[in-house]
Amino acid sequence: MDDSFRHKGWHSRGYLPHLDAAGEIQALTFRLADSLPAKVVLGWKRELERCGADLKQREHQLCQRVACYEDAGHGSCLLREPACAAMVQTALLHFDGERYRLLEWCVMPNHVHVLMHCCFGTSLGEIVRSWKTFTARNINALTGTGGKFWALDYHDRYIRDLNHLADARVYIRNNPVKAGLCEKPEAWPWSSAAVRRRCGTDRESPDSPGEE
Repeated sequence: MDDSFRHKGWHSRGYLPHLDAAGEIQALTFRLADSLPAKVVLGWKRELERCGADLKQREHQLCQRVACYEDAGHGSCLLREPACAAMVQTALLHFDGERYRLLEWCVMPNHVHVLMHCCFGTSLGEIVRSWKTFTARNINALTGTGGKFWALDYHDRYIRDLNHLADARVYIRNNPVKAGLCEKPEAWPWSSAAVRRRCGTDRESPDSPGEE
């Protein structure tokens, strides 16, 4: 049976644009609810608009500012706790090879990066929602906290070509090093670099974006 009807293509939930398409390679970021206040992002947007840059330049500069802010470790950073980070990594790995294929991932103290090859049959929104629901419930129970755990939406970007794929892999692997959390990518326990180092394996990526 054709499961493509489950995939929405380009769509928006009123916050960020998303591409939900089976067979694509996607780079995702989702963050803790308290990691990036909305007023901070709004201030940046207004500042960049006043600079007179075009939309593409503003989007690029905004993404850079968001990444630097995340890596600075704002908010509660609950994922710095080993048990919490391990729970998120377990959730990512649970349906790997079934609903999606993980290429790279990294659980940072206040956000998560994932590079994945989307399979047919389960929408991207359903995948992210299952990760968030499982981890929020279990981490709140573990830490005795409550309320909103994850930020409402997530950011995704489809991989255009092999150069873009290589850049995305390098960025995710090196994010803990860039943030000053470790000296080598494989030294950060909650990442694809560390897991593959421990297992002595490294799964190959598809030959090209969008190819099964």
